[in-house]
Amino acid sequence: MRFAIIGALMGATLAMPALAQDAGDATVGEKEFRKCKACHMIQSPEGEDIVKGGATGPNLYGVVGRPAAAQEGYKYSEALIALKDAGEVWTVEDLAAYITDPNKFVQEKTGDSSARTKMTFKLNKNQADIAAYLASASPATQ
Repeated sequence: MRFAIIGALMGATLAMPALAQDAGDATVGEKEFRKCKACHMIQSPEGEDIVKGGATGPNLYGVVGRPAAAQEGYKYSEALIALKDAGEVWTVEDLAAYITDPNKFVQEKTGDSSARTKMTFKLNKNQADIAAYLASASPATQ
């Protein structure tokens, strides 16, 4: 039994850095965002370009704390509109999960296995960093 307790404590200790890393590093995320700017920009309501980018996807200024599918002028998928109707508000954690696998995210959130988004790009690393960067570009978190 003593070895089981020691093993559990060691496992918890080893997991601690990983948990701390989940918070994300906005500085790393800013560099990683270059993968996103082919489709997304970050532009303030005053027209200031924080990150010049594409308009295929919605403007990500203030996305953290904003309801899903709420960027005016962007035509969202039915899946994201369903999330909006369900009261989904973007958090750093949800953004990190979304950019990992957008379709899987909406399927799990809506309970609809056929739900699809327009975003086909998936990130397999640094998701928490990008989400932290987006939070740093969000008025509610500044």
